[in-house]
Amino acid sequence: MAGLSLKQIKKIYPGGVEAVHSTTFDIRDKEFIVFVGPSGCGKSTTLRMIAGLEEISEGELYIGDRLVNDVAPKDRDIAMVFQNYALYPHMTVFENMAFGLKLRKVPKDEIERKVNEAAKILDLTHLLDRKPRAMSGGQCQRVALGRAIVRSPKVFLLDEPLSNLDAKLRAQMRTEISKIHKRLGTTFIYVTHDQTEAMTMGDRIVCMKDGWIQQIDTPQKLYDEPVNKFVAGFLGSPMMNFIDATLKYEREYDQFIVEFGSKDARGKKYEIIVPESKVTPELQGYVGKEIILGVRPESIHDEEMYLSNATTGVVDCQVEITEMMGAEIYLYLLCEGIPMTARVSSRSTAKSGDEIRVAIDPNRIHIFDKETEKTIVN
Repeated sequence: MAGLSLKQIKKIYPGGVEAVHSTTFDIRDKEFIVFVGPSGCGKSTTLRMIAGLEEISEGELYIGDRLVNDVAPKDRDIAMVFQNYALYPHMTVFENMAFGLKLRKVPKDEIERKVNEAAKILDLTHLLDRKPRAMSGGQCQRVALGRAIVRSPKVFLLDEPLSNLDAKLRAQMRTEISKIHKRLGTTFIYVTHDQTEAMTMGDRIVCMKDGWIQQIDTPQKLYDEPVNKFVAGFLGSPMMNFIDATLKYEREYDQFIVEFGSKDARGKKYEIIVPESKVTPELQGYVGKEIILGVRPESIHDEEMYLSNATTGVVDCQVEITEMMGAEIYLYLLCEGIPMTARVSSRSTAKSGDEIRVAIDPNRIHIFDKETEKTIVN
């Protein structure tokens, strides 16, 4: 088994286009790490450089203690699973899974043992005589995984392997891949643009944008403590609400207050008092300045018990649309022209067109610098 080490890796295409900027981080042995980000952010390019399918323009790549920059893909002891399965249509499941081992002149009895073991892990034993055209997308994807498993590689690379599957199958295969990782105890590197896959599967997530790594951390840490507005907005569904606001300080009560919306008849705007636990020394430098307030949809409540206990952050809204999601309801709200999304209990009685009040939980707010979009408060 092996960990990986990327040291100042860059990918520069002809014409000087830098697809991946100087990237340095380590992937631990047996870790399940997920690269996530929008299309064109450099995640697949990074994976392909690890695989040896893209040349590394600058920097060093180690698999274990071995420098592999100039090592051919077949000699890197890695296996790659693509989104389009890449199965041979004229071969059976057994033949597809055995193909790589035959090329390596592995003895017949060993091929049979390895294929049967992998088929058992992936629940493919009853399909070994079938050809790809007689199978579902999920079964084909399991065969592609099986073809990688039989080689017992040090590292598995998975490039958006579930993007061709329907929603139900994707959820099922997410669980399957996580189980396989635990059973094999091998390093998995997984690329996706789907933040749900990233949050549910990865031990750690590498969040990328425009070829730059924004943050590397556990899913929970990225969700609770994003380093900037991009990470905060990319992870979480529905995405975080961002509201233009101003920070002020009341000396009399020694309080920082986030103010947003237009003034009412009494000349007051909506206010959220920043809890003491969230006050940082750098907040003082933002007093009187414009900031961005970040609020997750689940931190906006329409229940009476929240509203009656709220001393700050109560907002009047109009309900534009409601989406019933089964165990919860998404409310799409408009507050003085500011769009907000709330994720509330399925007991909520709010309907489209209703005027309602909601309470923003001050203990769950985030504050971002308006210019740099870096996080000030988590």
